[in-house]
Amino acid sequence: MDMTRIPARTDVPAQDKWAIHDLFASDDDWRRALDAAKDYVPRVAAYRGRLHESGQTLLAFFQLDDEISLAFDALLHYAQRKNDEDTRVATYQQMVSQVTRLAVELQSAAAFETPELLAIDDDTLARFYQQAPALENYRLALDRVRRRRDHVLSDKEEALLAAAGEMAASPDDIFSMLNDADLRFPDAIAQDGSRHPVTHGTYIPLMQSYDRTLRSSAFGSLYSVYGQFRNTAAATLSAQMKQLLFFANARRYPSTLDAALDGTEVPPAIYHNLIDTVHRSLAPMHRYVGLRRRLLGVNDLHMYDLYVPVVEGVEMKFTFDEAKEIALKALAPLGEDYLAILREGFASGWIDVYENEGKRSGAYSAGARVHPYVLLNFKGTLDDVFTLVHEMGHSIHSYLSNKTQPTAYQDYVIFVAEVASTCNEALLMEYLLSKTEDKKQRAYLINHFLEQFRGTLYRQTMFAEFELKANQMTQHGEGMTAEALGALYKQLNEQYFGPDMVVDDEIALEWARIPHFYYNYYVYQYATGYAAAIALSRRILSEGAPAVKDYLGFLSGGCSADPITLLRGAGVDMASPKPIENATQLFDRLIGEMEALLA
Repeated sequence: MDMTRIPARTDVPAQDKWAIHDLFASDDDWRRALDAAKDYVPRVAAYRGRLHESGQTLLAFFQLDDEISLAFDALLHYAQRKNDEDTRVATYQQMVSQVTRLAVELQSAAAFETPELLAIDDDTLARFYQQAPALENYRLALDRVRRRRDHVLSDKEEALLAAAGEMAASPDDIFSMLNDADLRFPDAIAQDGSRHPVTHGTYIPLMQSYDRTLRSSAFGSLYSVYGQFRNTAAATLSAQMKQLLFFANARRYPSTLDAALDGTEVPPAIYHNLIDTVHRSLAPMHRYVGLRRRLLGVNDLHMYDLYVPVVEGVEMKFTFDEAKEIALKALAPLGEDYLAILREGFASGWIDVYENEGKRSGAYSAGARVHPYVLLNFKGTLDDVFTLVHEMGHSIHSYLSNKTQPTAYQDYVIFVAEVASTCNEALLMEYLLSKTEDKKQRAYLINHFLEQFRGTLYRQTMFAEFELKANQMTQHGEGMTAEALGALYKQLNEQYFGPDMVVDDEIALEWARIPHFYYNYYVYQYATGYAAAIALSRRILSEGAPAVKDYLGFLSGGCSADPITLLRGAGVDMASPKPIENATQLFDRLIGEMEALLA
């Protein structure tokens, strides 16, 4: 496919699009299914005041919940995937709004569920398990609800919070429309005077150019536009933090961090441990920045110099078919069962490959029950090959959990979400390093590995620290103005990058373009997941079949146990600082090898 122009959605070949019709054959079929789903509201409401009746009644309620979960999985995925194909199309914006509104109605109708479950005493619940043996399938789900007894409100209060759900999603919706549909950036100008379009999809490839004039121009282009909308961006992010604080206070949590992590059974100490451990390990990061400055041969290293490979003369480009073949070879240590699923995903329309006009930026995997859906904006760079194996890691995690676990336990929590994806990336890097003896190419690949450490372990921890402090600003009643957010963000960049980095004023606006700040304490898990993935990939490569068996068990686990327990079963203990320390030590060793290769 010609990647020098950005086509309209209608001009993208069918083989490069995901198989959206596996969900619904048409928009009309979706609308009929949505109309049918409206019947769930009175069906759920009919159980109000009845969950204490008998084991059979409680079992029937949980089985209805499973039915609803499967129906809404298809409805939501179809609307959201169609909307992401072209974010400018009002029809699909409306469909997302319609299904979201119905989901909120259902949540309101089911607001009695948690208070009634909490009101059942232990002896009665024990009798219910005897009356309806199939209720045992939901014991863990019941235990999780009852564990959070102190944070559950009255029936009417729960209904009110559920009704506020659509409103609470507004900051994310506003950010998405501004960022993906409305913002346009001036062309970047290269040293030879040629013009290059700046979009979310082209920005990183431009930052990887060896033309420093082009990099600087693209950097200035992007942030000049965010600068024009900085007050809108600050107000939107402030609204996000305020709605998180509202729900945390309503549920009697001491902070938004406690509220967010309680739902995934992750102790807040793990969040703080990540930041503290990385703070103690900033020396390798500063060493890397100094090495990058020297290797690029510049007196001053700027933020727009962070992505260009420091090894000139090596430019690795790939077709999508080549990227798929590399993925299959790199992930071979995970065994034939894993590869069979990977081949199925490549052949069966799981992936939407290329950028088109209006398409959502970035990349993701959405784990629909029918099969996962992977959004890419493939440009043929080495980063894009890593993105492919990353998102397929998510997809196979979803696929195995969906196939293995009962409906109630299929969705894995976000703490483990980035482990499978990043483990794939680590295996890809080991494969690429094993296949090159060329000194320059090896240095190029090690630089890419170092960039993964910088971008995932360090940068995402910096994001996590920014998100924590921004939430604390809101909790303390401090004004979240564009100036305050910019000052905080710039200070963190200075701390993390160290004295060899020129922290350009423009980077103080980077917070305005990060969608993950609307995901409620999501980003820290990229860093913890990376540390876990490095440990797991090394165990897979060194121990073989036993490690693969444990790892596939983890991928098949869904949420059948808390995430710390699931990871321990795969061979890594994230309650300890050791995985993070070991990862930063590997980072430091790789820097040493890089220095030796390019001495």
